[in-house]
Amino acid sequence: MHISRQSTAFQERSLRWKTVCLCIALAALTWAIFGQTLRYDFVNYDDPSYVYQNARVASGIYFANVVWAFTHVHSENWHPLTTITHMLDCQLHGLNAGWHHFTNVLLHAIAVVLLFVALQQMTGALWRSAFVSAVFAVHPLHVESVAWIAERKDVMSAVFFMVTLLAYLNYTRAPSIGRYLTVALAVVLGLMSKPMLVTLPFVLLLLDYWPLGRFEAHRSNTGRQVLQLVLEKIPLIVLSAVSSIVTFLAQRGAIGWTEQLPVSERISNAIVAYVVYIRQMFWPAGLAVFYPHPENRLPIWEVSLALIVLGGITAAAFVLRKKAPYFVTGWLWYLGMLVPVIGLLQVGWQGHADRYTYLPQIGLYIALTWAVTDLTRSWRFQRLALGAAALLIVGALSCRAWLQTSYWRDSETLFTHALAVTSNNDVALNNLGIIFLDKGQLDDAISKLQAAIDLRPENAPAHDNLAKALLKKGQVAEAMVHYRKFFDLEPASVEARNTLGTALIQQGHVREAIDQWQESLAIQPENGNAASNLAWVFATCPQDSIRDGTRAAELGEKALRISGGKIPMIYKVLAAAYAENGRFADAIETAQRGAELATTQGNPGLAAELESNIALYQSGRPLRDSSITNGSSSP
Repeated sequence: MHISRQSTAFQERSLRWKTVCLCIALAALTWAIFGQTLRYDFVNYDDPSYVYQNARVASGIYFANVVWAFTHVHSENWHPLTTITHMLDCQLHGLNAGWHHFTNVLLHAIAVVLLFVALQQMTGALWRSAFVSAVFAVHPLHVESVAWIAERKDVMSAVFFMVTLLAYLNYTRAPSIGRYLTVALAVVLGLMSKPMLVTLPFVLLLLDYWPLGRFEAHRSNTGRQVLQLVLEKIPLIVLSAVSSIVTFLAQRGAIGWTEQLPVSERISNAIVAYVVYIRQMFWPAGLAVFYPHPENRLPIWEVSLALIVLGGITAAAFVLRKKAPYFVTGWLWYLGMLVPVIGLLQVGWQGHADRYTYLPQIGLYIALTWAVTDLTRSWRFQRLALGAAALLIVGALSCRAWLQTSYWRDSETLFTHALAVTSNNDVALNNLGIIFLDKGQLDDAISKLQAAIDLRPENAPAHDNLAKALLKKGQVAEAMVHYRKFFDLEPASVEARNTLGTALIQQGHVREAIDQWQESLAIQPENGNAASNLAWVFATCPQDSIRDGTRAAELGEKALRISGGKIPMIYKVLAAAYAENGRFADAIETAQRGAELATTQGNPGLAAELESNIALYQSGRPLRDSSITNGSSSP
């Protein structure tokens, strides 16, 4: 008896040490693959609107910004917790992209470790849980979720997804109101990170079936037991329903309506996408940041074959549910979690996306891992063979993931690769056009952007960017054609109006620029860019008929409030507005604060400019920006 207790205690200590060592190994593996992103920059796809061109986010974290995160839509999504983490990164590290990548990798590593702990505790299978978690850590399909700063919502929601699994396991072992509320809190936090977690109650019900075995608690009355388990999830389902409604309202502007993409085409693509994701799981080659939607180009035989495959696997899962309960749980996990993003309610113009597999494919990893273990149980050297196979698989996936991650080093590499592995990719052409536009290579930019529009005339951003390129070449009439087309497609686009205003200023069309910025504020009153641009023109324009010192000061103060006092350029604008009002003492103090902030942030050029402005204000003279009428840019 004493020896038996000693043996049990030794086994428990051994298990704890193995668990700890595997957690460390999984975290190390994650960092070995994705640590390279700490040297990478932002990309020009969603990162601008999510972080570095978003005045609210870039200004850091403070009370008004936190309130804004909970009460406003961010990039056509409502995910306040994710938005707050971006703010926190900006607060701590400014716009140093490496630290923003660090947070993504850290969150992914935490999710990997928590997945391992949750699976191991639910199933008691140490090595199978470790293998599933390792594949989750390094699968190339997950590179997009980790290496893309704008996809913080994936890794953030994954952490709370795993926390929910652990909290639910704790609840099922000893049900109580307190433990249930902990589960509900974890679900809420997950939904506020990314609303894709609306299917989480369904996943918990699957786990009730296997591995938790809660369906078997009363075999003589299975129907009533199932009903009780469903009713148990009702509060969580209500939370998911609320999140779904909020998400639908937030994404109305991004949803492809039936007139643009018929339901039949959405259904066909959804069926094929399920099978495409499975193929990519086994053979993750040719991955890209964007895959164009096939629209009506899918052949009937491909859709039919995909439907047969899905139907066959589903039938097999239910036939084998008693012998292999993990199969039905894993398969339905995969099918169910993809429903919100499979394209039935189309958001954007992608046919499918790597990031959508991030959590759903865990179900397939589980089903296949347990199935292979069962099928090889009679092998003489099963442990040795499966161990070697596991190392080979994880090694191969790691190499591929490392390569895929390297494409995210900068925007040009990312979209050049996307063009190389996809066809008819107007989004990749548009983003490459932006890169050439920023470099001043206007002919290359125009070529890429026109090619994007030729592929899809409804590509609104390509019209916007082509208009910018044409304006820079002095082709104002041609540019306005594309701006009019853009605003036909995106009438409520504030940032495009801000950009157009700046472009018009560059061409000397001051009043037209003012009209665009005022329209931006009419659409979005708390838009800091529009407020700042208007304040600058009203304060510094050489034309007396345009200057309005009172209005300039009001707009400048608004822009400073929106920025949280973290952007030195805003101090330059507000100081000029005060000077135009004759408030030179306020102008000097404001410019001094801006110069100090610019110095702190490593911007000596702006600091020197502000010092020069201070000397002007000390002499009792307001600032005039002659470049406005000469066709240069506003601040």
